[in-house]
Amino acid sequence: MRPFRSIALLVAAVPALAFAQGASPAQPPAEPPERQRTEREAPVVPQSQPEAAPATPSAPAVTDEDDAAPAPSSEPSAPAASAPADAPVLDTGEAPRTTDAQQQRLVNGAPLYNPNVNVHIVQKKRFADEGKHELVLYPAAVQVNGKFTNHVGTALTYVYHLQENFALQVGGQYNWYSDESDFNLELIDKVREQAQAASSLLLQWGAHAGVEVTPLYGKFAFFNNSLAQFSVVLSGGAGIGKTRHLIRPEVANEVEGQTYQVPARFGDTGNKFLGEIGGGFRVQFGEHYALRLEVRDLIYTARVDKVDGCNLADFEALEAARAANQPFDGLNLSGSCQVAKFDGVDPKTKKNYREDIILGRDLVAEPSSDVLNNVSFYAGFSVLF
Repeated sequence: MRPFRSIALLVAAVPALAFAQGASPAQPPAEPPERQRTEREAPVVPQSQPEAAPATPSAPAVTDEDDAAPAPSSEPSAPAASAPADAPVLDTGEAPRTTDAQQQRLVNGAPLYNPNVNVHIVQKKRFADEGKHELVLYPAAVQVNGKFTNHVGTALTYVYHLQENFALQVGGQYNWYSDESDFNLELIDKVREQAQAASSLLLQWGAHAGVEVTPLYGKFAFFNNSLAQFSVVLSGGAGIGKTRHLIRPEVANEVEGQTYQVPARFGDTGNKFLGEIGGGFRVQFGEHYALRLEVRDLIYTARVDKVDGCNLADFEALEAARAANQPFDGLNLSGSCQVAKFDGVDPKTKKNYREDIILGRDLVAEPSSDVLNNVSFYAGFSVLF
Protein backbone atom coordinates (compact mmCIF):
# COMPACT_ATOMS: atom_id res chain seq x y z
CA MET A 1 0.00 0.00 0.00
CA ARG A 2 2.83 2.41 0.73
CA PRO A 3 4.40 2.18 -2.80
CA PHE A 4 1.03 3.00 -4.39
CA ARG A 5 0.52 6.02 -2.06
CA SER A 6 3.92 7.39 -2.98
CA ILE A 7 3.24 7.09 -6.70
CA ALA A 8 -0.12 8.96 -6.31
CA LEU A 9 1.50 11.83 -4.41
CA LEU A 10 4.18 12.13 -7.07
CA VAL A 11 1.62 12.31 -9.90
CA ALA A 12 -0.37 14.98 -8.06
CA ALA A 13 2.71 17.12 -7.38
CA VAL A 14 3.84 17.36 -11.00
CA PRO A 15 1.03 19.84 -12.18
CA ALA A 16 1.42 22.00 -9.07
CA LEU A 17 5.16 22.28 -9.67
CA ALA A 18 4.62 23.29 -13.31
CA PHE A 19 2.03 25.97 -12.32
CA ALA A 20 4.41 27.45 -9.74
CA GLN A 21 7.11 27.79 -12.42
CA GLY A 22 4.80 29.92 -14.72
CA ALA A 23 3.57 27.27 -17.09
CA SER A 24 -0.07 27.61 -18.12
CA PRO A 25 -2.30 24.61 -17.63
CA ALA A 26 -3.51 22.86 -20.71
CA GLN A 27 -7.16 23.67 -19.90
CA PRO A 28 -8.64 26.40 -17.71
CA PRO A 29 -9.65 25.22 -14.31
CA ALA A 30 -13.26 24.43 -13.95
CA GLU A 31 -15.30 26.99 -12.09
CA PRO A 32 -16.84 26.06 -8.81
CA PRO A 33 -20.34 24.63 -9.06
CA GLU A 34 -21.73 27.43 -6.90
CA ARG A 35 -20.54 30.10 -9.35
CA GLN A 36 -21.93 28.35 -12.41
CA ARG A 37 -25.29 27.93 -10.77
CA THR A 38 -25.37 31.59 -9.65
CA GLU A 39 -24.57 33.04 -13.08
CA ARG A 40 -27.03 30.77 -14.87
CA GLU A 41 -29.90 31.70 -12.54
CA ALA A 42 -29.16 35.41 -12.35
CA PRO A 43 -31.89 37.47 -14.13
CA VAL A 44 -30.95 39.64 -17.08
CA VAL A 45 -31.32 43.29 -16.03
CA PRO A 46 -32.46 45.75 -18.76
CA GLN A 47 -29.94 48.34 -19.82
CA SER A 48 -32.16 51.24 -18.81
CA GLN A 49 -32.22 50.03 -15.18
CA PRO A 50 -28.70 48.80 -14.32
CA GLU A 51 -28.24 46.92 -11.11
CA ALA A 52 -25.18 45.62 -9.31
CA ALA A 53 -24.03 42.16 -10.45
CA PRO A 54 -24.52 39.40 -7.91
CA ALA A 55 -21.51 38.57 -5.82
CA THR A 56 -19.51 35.45 -6.83
CA PRO A 57 -16.75 33.59 -5.06
CA SER A 58 -13.37 35.16 -5.65
CA ALA A 59 -11.03 33.32 -8.04
CA PRO A 60 -7.63 32.06 -6.90
CA ALA A 61 -4.98 34.76 -6.78
CA VAL A 62 -2.74 34.98 -9.87
CA THR A 63 0.80 36.11 -9.33
CA ASP A 64 1.57 36.96 -12.94
CA GLU A 65 -1.08 39.34 -14.48
CA ASP A 66 0.26 38.99 -18.03
CA ASP A 67 -0.29 35.24 -18.03
CA ALA A 68 -3.80 35.41 -16.48
CA ALA A 69 -6.55 34.36 -18.85
CA PRO A 70 -9.95 36.09 -18.68
CA ALA A 71 -12.67 34.01 -17.18
CA PRO A 72 -15.33 32.95 -19.67
CA SER A 73 -18.75 34.54 -19.11
CA SER A 74 -21.92 32.59 -19.44
CA GLU A 75 -24.17 35.77 -19.56
CA PRO A 76 -25.81 36.62 -22.91
CA SER A 77 -24.59 39.68 -24.73
CA ALA A 78 -26.51 42.93 -24.02
CA PRO A 79 -28.92 44.05 -26.78
CA ALA A 80 -28.03 47.09 -28.84
CA ALA A 81 -29.37 50.38 -27.49
CA SER A 82 -32.51 51.54 -29.33
CA ALA A 83 -33.47 55.16 -30.09
CA PRO A 84 -35.93 56.82 -27.65
CA ALA A 85 -39.56 57.02 -28.69
CA ASP A 86 -39.60 60.84 -28.74
CA ALA A 87 -36.49 61.20 -30.90
CA PRO A 88 -37.12 63.35 -34.04
CA VAL A 89 -37.52 61.48 -37.29
CA LEU A 90 -35.58 62.89 -40.19
CA ASP A 91 -37.61 63.55 -43.32
CA THR A 92 -35.80 61.92 -46.18
CA GLY A 93 -38.38 63.03 -48.73
CA GLU A 94 -39.50 59.49 -49.43
CA ALA A 95 -42.50 59.37 -47.01
CA PRO A 96 -45.90 59.91 -48.67
CA ARG A 97 -47.58 63.29 -48.03
CA THR A 98 -50.94 63.37 -46.19
CA THR A 99 -52.00 66.81 -47.48
CA ASP A 100 -51.79 68.49 -50.82
CA ALA A 101 -50.57 71.98 -51.64
CA GLN A 102 -54.06 73.49 -51.32
CA GLN A 103 -54.51 72.10 -47.80
CA GLN A 104 -51.08 73.36 -46.76
CA ARG A 105 -51.87 76.91 -47.85
CA LEU A 106 -52.45 79.30 -44.96
CA VAL A 107 -55.33 81.79 -44.97
CA ASN A 108 -54.52 84.80 -42.81
CA GLY A 109 -52.06 82.67 -40.89
CA ALA A 110 -54.41 79.71 -40.28
CA PRO A 111 -54.65 76.38 -42.20
CA LEU A 112 -58.34 76.73 -42.97
CA TYR A 113 -58.22 74.23 -45.85
CA ASN A 114 -56.57 71.44 -43.88
CA PRO A 115 -59.19 68.98 -42.54
CA ASN A 116 -56.64 67.39 -40.23
CA VAL A 117 -56.01 70.58 -38.25
CA ASN A 118 -58.31 72.20 -35.70
CA VAL A 119 -57.43 75.83 -35.09
CA HIS A 120 -58.25 77.31 -31.67
CA ILE A 121 -56.78 80.78 -31.36
CA VAL A 122 -57.67 84.13 -29.81
CA GLN A 123 -56.21 87.12 -31.58
CA LYS A 124 -56.52 90.84 -31.30
CA LYS A 125 -59.15 92.70 -33.29
CA ARG A 126 -58.17 93.13 -36.89
CA PHE A 127 -59.35 96.75 -36.97
CA ALA A 128 -59.13 99.01 -33.95
CA ASP A 129 -62.10 101.22 -33.04
CA GLU A 130 -60.37 103.65 -30.70
CA GLY A 131 -60.45 107.21 -32.02
CA LYS A 132 -62.76 106.41 -34.95
CA HIS A 133 -66.05 108.00 -35.98
CA GLU A 134 -69.01 105.88 -37.01
CA LEU A 135 -72.13 107.03 -38.83
CA VAL A 136 -75.00 104.53 -38.62
CA LEU A 137 -78.15 104.59 -40.75
CA TYR A 138 -81.15 102.43 -39.85
CA PRO A 139 -83.52 102.52 -42.84
CA ALA A 140 -86.08 100.39 -40.99
CA ALA A 141 -86.99 100.56 -37.31
CA VAL A 142 -90.11 98.44 -36.73
CA GLN A 143 -91.98 98.19 -33.44
CA VAL A 144 -92.26 94.61 -32.22
CA ASN A 145 -94.46 95.01 -29.12
CA GLY A 146 -97.34 96.89 -30.70
CA LYS A 147 -100.56 95.98 -28.93
CA PHE A 148 -102.34 99.33 -29.19
CA THR A 149 -99.86 101.21 -31.40
CA ASN A 150 -97.76 100.60 -34.51
CA HIS A 151 -94.55 102.45 -35.37
CA VAL A 152 -92.25 102.25 -38.39
CA GLY A 153 -89.48 104.76 -38.88
CA THR A 154 -85.90 105.60 -39.81
CA ALA A 155 -83.05 106.35 -37.40
CA LEU A 156 -79.61 107.94 -37.71
CA THR A 157 -76.86 107.64 -35.07
CA TYR A 158 -73.39 109.13 -34.75
CA VAL A 159 -70.87 107.21 -32.61
CA TYR A 160 -67.43 108.39 -31.50
CA HIS A 161 -65.24 105.61 -30.10
CA LEU A 162 -63.30 107.05 -27.18
CA GLN A 163 -61.77 103.67 -26.39
CA GLU A 164 -61.80 100.22 -27.88
CA ASN A 165 -64.90 99.20 -25.89
CA PHE A 166 -66.46 102.56 -24.93
CA ALA A 167 -68.06 105.20 -27.15
CA LEU A 168 -70.32 108.24 -27.08
CA GLN A 169 -73.40 108.39 -29.29
CA VAL A 170 -76.01 110.88 -30.45
CA GLY A 171 -79.04 109.71 -32.39
CA GLY A 172 -82.41 110.67 -33.76
CA GLN A 173 -85.44 108.82 -35.09
CA TYR A 174 -88.45 109.83 -37.14
CA ASN A 175 -91.47 107.54 -37.32
CA TRP A 176 -93.03 108.20 -40.70
CA TYR A 177 -95.79 105.76 -39.73
CA SER A 178 -97.34 106.00 -36.26
CA ASP A 179 -100.93 104.94 -35.80
CA GLU A 180 -103.27 102.99 -33.60
CA SER A 181 -103.18 99.23 -33.96
CA ASP A 182 -105.95 97.35 -35.72
CA PHE A 183 -107.05 95.97 -32.37
CA ASN A 184 -107.55 99.44 -30.91
CA LEU A 185 -109.33 100.70 -34.03
CA GLU A 186 -111.67 97.72 -33.82
CA LEU A 187 -112.53 98.65 -30.24
CA ILE A 188 -113.35 102.18 -31.32
CA ASP A 189 -115.48 101.06 -34.24
CA LYS A 190 -117.49 98.32 -32.52
CA VAL A 191 -117.82 99.26 -28.86
CA ARG A 192 -116.97 102.97 -29.01
CA GLU A 193 -114.07 102.45 -26.63
CA GLN A 194 -110.34 102.87 -27.03
CA ALA A 195 -107.21 102.29 -24.99
CA GLN A 196 -106.23 104.94 -22.50
CA ALA A 197 -103.63 107.48 -23.41
CA ALA A 198 -101.17 105.75 -21.10
CA SER A 199 -101.24 102.72 -23.41
CA SER A 200 -101.74 104.25 -26.84
CA LEU A 201 -99.64 107.42 -26.94
CA LEU A 202 -97.83 107.65 -30.28
CA LEU A 203 -94.21 108.74 -30.74
CA GLN A 204 -93.60 110.94 -33.79
CA TRP A 205 -89.88 111.56 -33.41
CA GLY A 206 -87.18 111.37 -30.76
CA ALA A 207 -83.62 112.51 -30.12
CA HIS A 208 -81.24 111.14 -27.50
CA ALA A 209 -77.61 111.10 -26.43
CA GLY A 210 -75.78 108.43 -24.44
CA VAL A 211 -73.02 105.86 -24.39
CA GLU A 212 -72.23 102.57 -26.07
CA VAL A 213 -70.09 99.76 -24.66
CA THR A 214 -68.66 96.66 -26.35
CA PRO A 215 -68.18 93.88 -23.76
CA LEU A 216 -67.55 91.04 -26.25
CA TYR A 217 -66.00 90.73 -29.67
CA GLY A 218 -64.79 87.98 -32.00
CA LYS A 219 -64.47 86.99 -35.64
CA PHE A 220 -65.63 84.28 -37.99
CA ALA A 221 -64.76 82.99 -41.46
CA PHE A 222 -67.06 83.09 -44.47
CA PHE A 223 -66.63 82.16 -48.12
CA ASN A 224 -63.62 80.01 -47.04
CA ASN A 225 -61.03 82.77 -47.34
CA SER A 226 -62.56 85.85 -45.69
CA LEU A 227 -62.81 86.90 -42.07
CA ALA A 228 -65.40 89.19 -40.48
CA GLN A 229 -65.18 90.89 -37.11
CA PHE A 230 -68.25 91.02 -34.87
CA SER A 231 -68.96 92.61 -31.51
CA VAL A 232 -71.79 92.77 -28.99
CA VAL A 233 -72.92 96.36 -28.38
CA LEU A 234 -74.97 97.73 -25.47
CA SER A 235 -76.31 101.29 -25.47
CA GLY A 236 -78.17 103.64 -23.20
CA GLY A 237 -79.14 107.29 -23.20
CA ALA A 238 -81.77 109.94 -22.59
CA GLY A 239 -83.45 112.69 -24.59
CA ILE A 240 -86.77 114.11 -25.71
CA GLY A 241 -89.59 112.91 -27.97
CA LYS A 242 -92.62 114.40 -29.70
CA THR A 243 -95.94 112.59 -29.09
CA ARG A 244 -99.47 112.63 -30.43
CA HIS A 245 -102.72 110.79 -29.79
CA LEU A 246 -105.66 109.72 -31.91
CA ILE A 247 -108.70 111.90 -31.32
CA ARG A 248 -110.99 110.64 -34.04
CA PRO A 249 -110.38 107.67 -36.37
CA GLU A 250 -111.18 107.77 -40.07
CA VAL A 251 -114.93 108.05 -40.53
CA ALA A 252 -117.44 108.38 -43.35
CA ASN A 253 -119.50 111.58 -43.50
CA GLU A 254 -122.60 111.80 -45.66
CA VAL A 255 -123.52 115.23 -47.01
CA GLU A 256 -126.49 115.81 -49.37
CA GLY A 257 -126.55 112.20 -50.50
CA GLN A 258 -122.76 111.97 -50.98
CA THR A 259 -120.44 110.05 -48.68
CA TYR A 260 -116.99 111.45 -47.86
CA GLN A 261 -114.15 109.69 -46.06
CA VAL A 262 -112.96 111.97 -43.31
CA PRO A 263 -109.30 111.25 -42.45
CA ALA A 264 -108.27 110.42 -38.92
CA ARG A 265 -107.73 113.28 -36.51
CA PHE A 266 -104.64 113.30 -34.27
CA GLY A 267 -103.97 115.71 -31.46
CA ASP A 268 -100.55 117.02 -30.45
CA THR A 269 -99.80 115.88 -26.87
CA GLY A 270 -96.49 117.71 -26.50
CA ASN A 271 -92.87 116.75 -25.88
CA LYS A 272 -92.02 113.99 -23.41
CA PHE A 273 -88.90 112.75 -21.64
CA LEU A 274 -87.35 109.91 -23.64
CA GLY A 275 -85.05 107.15 -22.42
CA GLU A 276 -83.25 104.62 -24.60
CA ILE A 277 -81.67 101.24 -23.84
CA GLY A 278 -80.68 98.61 -26.35
CA GLY A 279 -78.31 95.91 -27.47
CA GLY A 280 -77.34 93.95 -30.52
CA PHE A 281 -74.56 92.92 -32.89
CA ARG A 282 -72.21 94.81 -35.15
CA VAL A 283 -70.51 92.84 -37.93
CA GLN A 284 -67.59 94.65 -39.55
CA PHE A 285 -66.46 93.82 -43.09
CA GLY A 286 -63.11 95.39 -43.81
CA GLU A 287 -61.94 98.55 -42.13
CA HIS A 288 -64.69 101.02 -43.04
CA TYR A 289 -68.03 99.18 -43.33
CA ALA A 290 -70.25 97.32 -40.87
CA LEU A 291 -73.77 95.97 -40.47
CA ARG A 292 -75.83 96.46 -37.31
CA LEU A 293 -78.74 94.45 -35.93
CA GLU A 294 -80.14 95.82 -32.67
CA VAL A 295 -83.19 95.86 -30.44
CA ARG A 296 -83.94 99.11 -28.62
CA ASP A 297 -86.54 100.12 -26.09
CA LEU A 298 -87.67 103.75 -26.22
CA ILE A 299 -89.23 104.69 -22.91
CA TYR A 300 -91.33 107.85 -22.63
CA THR A 301 -93.90 109.22 -20.22
CA ALA A 302 -97.54 108.77 -21.16
CA ARG A 303 -99.12 111.57 -19.19
CA VAL A 304 -101.58 113.50 -21.37
CA ASP A 305 -102.65 116.79 -19.78
CA LYS A 306 -102.88 118.83 -22.98
CA VAL A 307 -104.15 118.19 -26.51
CA ASP A 308 -103.13 120.73 -29.14
CA GLY A 309 -102.06 122.96 -26.25
CA CYS A 310 -105.49 122.99 -24.60
CA ASN A 311 -105.85 121.79 -21.02
CA LEU A 312 -108.95 120.60 -19.20
CA ALA A 313 -110.13 124.15 -18.32
CA ASP A 314 -109.81 125.20 -21.95
CA PHE A 315 -111.89 122.25 -23.13
CA GLU A 316 -114.60 123.02 -20.56
CA ALA A 317 -114.86 126.59 -21.86
CA LEU A 318 -114.88 125.45 -25.50
CA GLU A 319 -117.60 122.86 -24.84
CA ALA A 320 -119.79 125.43 -23.11
CA ALA A 321 -119.45 127.82 -26.06
CA ARG A 322 -120.14 125.02 -28.56
CA ALA A 323 -123.31 123.98 -26.71
CA ALA A 324 -124.54 127.61 -26.72
CA ASN A 325 -123.48 128.00 -30.38
CA GLN A 326 -121.26 130.94 -29.47
CA PRO A 327 -118.00 132.04 -31.08
CA PHE A 328 -114.67 131.20 -29.43
CA ASP A 329 -113.07 134.60 -29.88
CA GLY A 330 -113.96 136.05 -26.49
CA LEU A 331 -113.14 132.98 -24.41
CA ASN A 332 -110.52 133.13 -21.67
CA LEU A 333 -108.18 130.38 -22.87
CA SER A 334 -104.55 129.58 -22.15
CA GLY A 335 -101.94 130.96 -24.49
CA SER A 336 -100.89 127.50 -25.76
CA CYS A 337 -104.39 126.38 -26.78
CA GLN A 338 -104.71 126.07 -30.58
CA VAL A 339 -108.39 126.89 -30.75
CA ALA A 340 -108.43 126.97 -34.57
CA LYS A 341 -108.12 123.16 -34.67
CA PHE A 342 -111.46 122.86 -32.85
CA ASP A 343 -113.40 125.45 -34.82
CA GLY A 344 -114.74 125.64 -38.36
CA VAL A 345 -115.95 123.20 -41.01
CA ASP A 346 -113.88 121.25 -43.53
CA PRO A 347 -114.81 122.64 -46.98
CA LYS A 348 -114.52 119.25 -48.74
CA THR A 349 -115.95 116.72 -46.31
CA LYS A 350 -118.22 119.19 -44.49
CA LYS A 351 -116.93 117.84 -41.17
CA ASN A 352 -117.51 120.17 -38.24
CA TYR A 353 -114.34 120.39 -36.15
CA ARG A 354 -116.30 121.43 -33.03
CA GLU A 355 -117.35 117.81 -32.65
CA ASP A 356 -113.76 116.96 -31.65
CA ILE A 357 -113.91 119.10 -28.50
CA ILE A 358 -115.61 116.43 -26.42
CA LEU A 359 -113.09 113.82 -27.62
CA GLY A 360 -110.16 116.00 -26.65
CA ARG A 361 -111.65 116.68 -23.23
CA ASP A 362 -111.96 112.92 -22.55
CA LEU A 363 -108.21 112.47 -23.13
CA VAL A 364 -107.15 115.07 -20.55
CA ALA A 365 -109.93 114.36 -18.05
CA GLU A 366 -108.01 111.43 -16.50
CA PRO A 367 -104.27 112.06 -16.94
CA SER A 368 -101.95 109.17 -16.16
CA SER A 369 -98.36 109.04 -14.91
CA ASP A 370 -97.53 105.73 -16.60
CA VAL A 371 -94.69 105.15 -19.03
CA LEU A 372 -94.68 103.43 -22.40
CA ASN A 373 -92.14 100.96 -23.79
CA ASN A 374 -91.71 101.17 -27.52
CA VAL A 375 -89.55 98.12 -28.35
CA SER A 376 -88.34 98.12 -31.95
CA PHE A 377 -86.00 96.14 -34.16
CA TYR A 378 -83.29 98.16 -35.94
CA ALA A 379 -81.47 96.96 -39.05
CA GLY A 380 -78.88 99.19 -40.67
CA PHE A 381 -75.31 99.73 -41.85
CA SER A 382 -72.52 102.04 -40.81
CA VAL A 383 -69.42 103.76 -42.19
CA LEU A 384 -66.28 104.13 -40.06
CA PHE A 385 -63.75 106.86 -40.71
